[in-house]
Amino acid sequence: MWQWLYKLGSPRYFYDMTTVFLPWLRGVTYFLLIVGLVWGLGFAPPDYQMKDNYRIIYIHVPTALGAMWVYAMMAAMAAMHMIWNLKLADMVAKSCAWVGASYCAVGLVTGSFWGKPTWGVYWIWDAKLTAMLILFFIYIGVIALRSAFDSETSGSKAASVLTLVGVVNLPIIYYAAQWWNTLHQPPSDLGGSATGANPPEIWIPVFFTGFGLIGLVFLLVILRTRNEILWRERRAQWVQDLVQGEPRRA
Repeated sequence: MWQWLYKLGSPRYFYDMTTVFLPWLRGVTYFLLIVGLVWGLGFAPPDYQMKDNYRIIYIHVPTALGAMWVYAMMAAMAAMHMIWNLKLADMVAKSCAWVGASYCAVGLVTGSFWGKPTWGVYWIWDAKLTAMLILFFIYIGVIALRSAFDSETSGSKAASVLTLVGVVNLPIIYYAAQWWNTLHQPPSDLGGSATGANPPEIWIPVFFTGFGLIGLVFLLVILRTRNEILWRERRAQWVQDLVQGEPRRA
């Protein structure tokens, strides 16, 4: 088992493995996103209360949740890097920071577009919104901290510590609407109650865009990690053979 884990943590093995299934991941992700967005934005009926304003959920909900999931993955990679000093874990964590910050920014912006017609303001210092903004700042802090050190090793360790400390913010984001009296509504049943408030034509596209944006997370993280592997391992023979188009030796 330890030998398998060691192999899985090899940058070269990760690069070769992702080369095989990357086209499949790309195809499934694009299919889910196209179907979900076209269906949700173009053909789903208006909501019985919010009319067409509800359509922002097809982007806002998956990106906001995605920002939290990416942070959890980044924290797991940071812990693996701190405990076992795995180079690949640090590369994945570095890639997660950029992807997570992007998802967090989209979630905040689309949330503002939701807030204006719903609450009458683009922004309010609501507990859930504020915690989400803090998550974005943590992402930016992790990215900045990596480049603040001359030594890449020191920057990686400092970023890992900040990442692990920031994990405490995740349950605050998720449970803020239950713990405090906030404007932001708590998680709701997309399918509605037994009366069927939301028909399948409204909530089924959410699953397409949701899984599509999850697939996009993995796609972007993998692509960024592959670039990071090529940069850090640029002096390795297998990378030089790859760049020159020569067959790689096992």
